[in-house]
Amino acid sequence: MTTEETVEATAAETPVAEAAEAQDAAAVAAPATSAPTTGKLCAADLIRAFEAEQLKSDLPEIYVGDTVKVGVRIREGNKERVQPYEGVVIAKRHGGLNETITVRRIFQGVGVERVFMLHSPQVASVKVERRGKVRRAKLFYLRDRVGKATRVKQRFDR
Repeated sequence: MTTEETVEATAAETPVAEAAEAQDAAAVAAPATSAPTTGKLCAADLIRAFEAEQLKSDLPEIYVGDTVKVGVRIREGNKERVQPYEGVVIAKRHGGLNETITVRRIFQGVGVERVFMLHSPQVASVKVERRGKVRRAKLFYLRDRVGKATRVKQRFDR
């Protein structure tokens, strides 16, 4: 045995060298996390967690052109009731917690449009009455039409 071999052999047997090898093996086995957890949440994480709690899970698939019946909570004094609002979805906007639909109906000969935030507590229920067959993402052209021209063909495949 040469002196270099004896130095290497004694260095490999020391506890410091064994601990370093064990750390290297652990580092290879488990990748390091990007940031250590300190128990504090950043503002973006808090907002994301709050929004996830507020999302409704029982909403149906709503498409532009569908005829929907939206149950709207209305407070009168200290009483609360649900009033249905039925019409055609002419636009969908945003996504996630801020998702909105614009519903158009004709009331006493006048076109009325309301924008509903789908995940709002004011919206009690949303029910799709019939599916509409359309080729546009926004149906604003229905505003210019009168009478039977405002009808949307029914779609049967969804």
